Amino acid sequence: MTICLVTDRRRQPVVDQVRAAAEAGVDVCQIRERDLGARALAALVGESLAAVRGTRTRIVVNDRLDVALSCGADGVHLRADSIPAAQARTLAPEGFLIGRSVHGLDEARLAAAHVDYLIAGTAFSTASKPDQREWLGEAGLRAISEAVAVPVWAIGGVTPDTLAVVQASGASGIAAIGLFAVAPAQMGAVVAHLRSIWHTAGSRSSIDTAKRGS
Repeated sequence: MTICLVTDRRRQPVVDQVRAAAEAGVDVCQIRERDLGARALAALVGESLAAVRGTRTRIVVNDRLDVALSCGADGVHLRADSIPAAQARTLAPEGFLIGRSVHGLDEARLAAAHVDYLIAGTAFSTASKPDQREWLGEAGLRAISEAVAVPVWAIGGVTPDTLAVVQASGASGIAAIGLFAVAPAQMGAVVAHLRSIWHTAGSRSSIDTAKRGS
């Protein structure tokens, strides 16, 4: 299971949150502060990189490939309307992560060729998008996961209650903002709880598969 924390400094101080996430074993932190100018964003990315140094947590920058490259970040996460991933790949060093947001099957198929992962959403009903009436759900996530060869992470309405559905869809991880909007001291417990649910759901799935085959 891959866990990606997406930042929102209106909810939590970014560097404190990223540091706590790294200590808790979060795999990826996406710095998503879209209203910041290049200089302020670069400063924040630099501080975040320093906060996770010595851990396995990787820092990716939302949309701003220029900032990600200049700061030595681990990757960039492209929005659906960002530059083509193939173009980004020609500018990036070896090992540089490139991800993209997708919202449906056709978009995912087009995007998958030049990225390392996809973030698919909106997965489930979420308070952050109260006017939205359609979501990918398990069927939509499964269709995307089965159609592409790269990891798919679900975003939108991901909670401990929907985690088993995400796993059942074939997605390999999650990305979230609100799920991780907790005090730094609570981050470890949140991450451990998510991994426990995922492990338990996987064990049950294996048992069910064995029963169907018997």
